[in-house]
Amino acid sequence: MYKYHCLNPISNYGIQNFTADYEKTDDLQQAQGVLVRSASMHELKLPESLLTIARAGAGVNNIPLEKCAEQGIVVFNTPGANANGVKELVIAGMLLASRDVVGGIKWVENNKDKDTIAKDAEKEKKNFAGTEIAGKKLGIIGLGAIGVKVANAAISLGMEVYGYDPYLSVDAAWNLSREVKHVLNVDDIYANCDFITIHVPLLDSTKGMINAQAIEKMKQGVVILNFARDLLANEQDVLAGLESGKIRKYVSDFANPTVAGHPGCIVTPHLGASTEESEDNCAKMAVKEVMEYLENGNIKNSVNYPNCDMGKCTSAGRIAILHKNIANMITQFTAAFGEAGINITDMTNKSRGEYAYTMMDVESNIGTDIVEGLKKIDGVFRVRVVK
Repeated sequence: MYKYHCLNPISNYGIQNFTADYEKTDDLQQAQGVLVRSASMHELKLPESLLTIARAGAGVNNIPLEKCAEQGIVVFNTPGANANGVKELVIAGMLLASRDVVGGIKWVENNKDKDTIAKDAEKEKKNFAGTEIAGKKLGIIGLGAIGVKVANAAISLGMEVYGYDPYLSVDAAWNLSREVKHVLNVDDIYANCDFITIHVPLLDSTKGMINAQAIEKMKQGVVILNFARDLLANEQDVLAGLESGKIRKYVSDFANPTVAGHPGCIVTPHLGASTEESEDNCAKMAVKEVMEYLENGNIKNSVNYPNCDMGKCTSAGRIAILHKNIANMITQFTAAFGEAGINITDMTNKSRGEYAYTMMDVESNIGTDIVEGLKKIDGVFRVRVVK
């Protein structure tokens, strides 16, 4: 029986995918699996029993990834599960930036008690007039699950779409409309586009990428949309761009003191994935990732260990080893089985940065002496007998 713990409320649509082999526990210290959304785990004491953490969402800045890796805890996220919800909000952000719908609504609310409101509206509506997005150029930085959906939707709305992603995956390329212009230099986005939307992860290389130098290259009156991470933009530089008129609107899903209520900023309270459907999809994917890892040792969508899939084990046993990505590890693993007279029928080894993952299917049952011997190898974080 596996035990799982939820650090946040998790959609029952996902939880109900757990089989009878799983039991929910209110005690983190007893759990083999954890499901989490936004709760911070940096100060938590993670138990020895914990094997995996699944973030029901994309961002994992609330999880200590390196600490988990060195404890042999595989961390998953759910890329793409909330993509449609974010896509729809990006489209809404473009519309709100193009036409002062919010200002018009506020005017109506402020004048709701006037008998002349209908007549006055005809005079006032010119103050809220804007432009259409059809025919405008949209630049998308990052063509992952969300970026591709935004690109295809914008094409359907009659926009001319430019996409930039030096790491465009094969799957993303297959799903991307042929009408999207794939550019090889982000400066082409800055120079040509009326709207620019960012959909890249927050890394050292992307932090503050929308800064004064980038803004200087953009068209006059550009609209910038940020539904990825607030730190991707140097918001002081963005405010300076708004004040100079270089930037027409800044649309962000991240409320903070810098941009909240500032003229020219349209800010929502992190609503991107806050739809019933997104929460359901993220929960379902997270549960499936946890089950596949606990039951079969397979890893998909990990953020601290490499993806690795050997299907279901059809041999007598399967062992999984989480370890440092250093030389001579495989030799030591196979030697341990050889000395015990155990034949390895299948094996895979994958690495990701400093960390690696090895799975072996064997013809004989795996004894505790083998497990203890593998644990003693320098660089091994955790050894699991999966079957």
